[in-house]
Amino acid sequence: MIPKYLSLMWAAIAPALGNHLWQSTLFAVAAGLLTLILRKNHARARYGLWLAASVKFLIPFSLLAGIGSRLAWSRGSAGTQSGLYFAMQEISRPFAQSTMPVISPASPSMAFPSLIHLLPVLGAVWLCGFLVVLCLWYVRWQRISAAMRGAVLLREGREVEALRRVERMAGIRKRIEMLLSRASLEPGIFGIARPVLLWPEGISERLEDAHLEAILAHEVWHVRRRDNLAAAIHMVVEAVFWFYPLVWWLGARLVEERERACDEAVLGWGSERRVYAESILKICEFCVGSPLACVSGVTGADLKKRIVHIMTERVTRKLDFSRKLLLSAAGLVAVAVPIVFGLVNATQSRAESQTENTSTIAPVYAAASIKPNKSDGGMFKLLAGPDTFTATATPQMLIRQAYGVEDDRISAAPTWLTSEKYDIEAKVDKPLVDEMQKLRPDQRELVRRRMLQALLADRFKLTLHREVRDLPEYALVIAENGPKLQEAKADDTYPNGIQGPGGAHLMRMGKGQLTAQRFSMADLAHLLSQQLGHTVLDKTGLTGNYDFTMHWTPDESEARMFKGPEGQPGPDSTSAPESSGPPIFTAIQEQLGLNLESQKGAVEILVIDHVERPSEN
Repeated sequence: MIPKYLSLMWAAIAPALGNHLWQSTLFAVAAGLLTLILRKNHARARYGLWLAASVKFLIPFSLLAGIGSRLAWSRGSAGTQSGLYFAMQEISRPFAQSTMPVISPASPSMAFPSLIHLLPVLGAVWLCGFLVVLCLWYVRWQRISAAMRGAVLLREGREVEALRRVERMAGIRKRIEMLLSRASLEPGIFGIARPVLLWPEGISERLEDAHLEAILAHEVWHVRRRDNLAAAIHMVVEAVFWFYPLVWWLGARLVEERERACDEAVLGWGSERRVYAESILKICEFCVGSPLACVSGVTGADLKKRIVHIMTERVTRKLDFSRKLLLSAAGLVAVAVPIVFGLVNATQSRAESQTENTSTIAPVYAAASIKPNKSDGGMFKLLAGPDTFTATATPQMLIRQAYGVEDDRISAAPTWLTSEKYDIEAKVDKPLVDEMQKLRPDQRELVRRRMLQALLADRFKLTLHREVRDLPEYALVIAENGPKLQEAKADDTYPNGIQGPGGAHLMRMGKGQLTAQRFSMADLAHLLSQQLGHTVLDKTGLTGNYDFTMHWTPDESEARMFKGPEGQPGPDSTSAPESSGPPIFTAIQEQLGLNLESQKGAVEILVIDHVERPSEN
């Protein structure tokens, strides 16, 4: 048995994760298009765009939409905004569950219920990947920490003097400590709140003063730009979304633009291109690159491209007014769209709620009479007219009809629910009848079920809750030799059969026999579900309507009565004699060319918490 919390988790996680990845991907694509427009501008602008795309993975669309929902106001009619609302909803949440009306209140609420079994496996795979990424980073972090522990604080020397000069040029008031390390790591800034510069021992002898000052200027710019903090944020994104290749690609773009932005800043201070390129190459000859992206060094990104970019005498343009306006507009849209979505969503929901409250009537019966049935006959009926509901049935049958489930999906039912019969007469007020006539047939059926649910709660004191369990069920499939069904036509009928007005689908059945006209496979699956007491799923793929007859020998376990569409029994349902024939499974295969395959599935069941015998009136 699968706990209901597992299905609820899957129902929430699957569409939410899909929508979040889709929205973040769309945001990253938009950022990429903007970087193409700014390809001739300073690298820091492109770096900011890629960083925003990375941070978006940590900010769900729903967070900003929630802000918008709090700002919602009621203005105008819902109809003027519904088109915008549904368009935004389809674009922003392609993996959301359908908003179409639900015909059966008891239909499973979880998305992709057959995949619920994989939720523990998927969770374990994600956790393993998350831990592997953390372990790899921890091992690399330990390597840098070991170098830090063995380092010595430099208080004087040409390196320290050069560092102080660069700090003054950069306007950094808080001094950066320089640690001399025996490790072969390249010079790099370690830390976020209190950054320190890790300087490899012996590298200074290989660098002239101009080289030394250029390298230090590069590192100071990392501190000034707070690159380690940005890199740490993206490392969190990579750890959480390690399974998504886009986040790793974004990481490479961030490092590339980060180093290029620092290169442009150093050259902007007046450093000679040749001297700066030589200093980077000397570092590469002597040192090993930093193992962590959040330790800003000198040799990151594609070194060949960087050297070409440094040595090329091309002017990188500052952002002009039009490009600043473009970025401002893009940022405003990125924030405003989800807020507006939340606002429109809340306004639409409020308008629909107001419309529903003013234009519909509570779906309850105006009057209902319930009396125990004293007859010894086996007659059962469930008849729903436009303004009446008449039944001679057990409470279990009423629950089946009210919630659209079979017996195997009703749990903890006392025995009297299936053994005692009641005669029920209920009337519907004319205003409610008029309102129901304006609805589609599926919506009318939903209202009828809710009225029956309210009757059960009021007169039988029925309370229940839902759980998800693994239960046996059947799949109705096409047999090996193909179906043996006759496609229905409007005037078709069988000898001694029936003919519905206007080609309506009807049936005649008795114990061990069924004659059906213009029946779909969904209708047949519904009837078989009632006959077998287990859910039958239509997996034939047949979409037409068919005429067929079937004869079989019912066994003791098939003591349930067939009911027609919408729970109504067919004519003469109890008067027909028993048929002699094969078992029902064999009859389905031999006479209809179909098979019932047994399987297990995660289904939602109704668990009865309390029910009482009704008082007579």
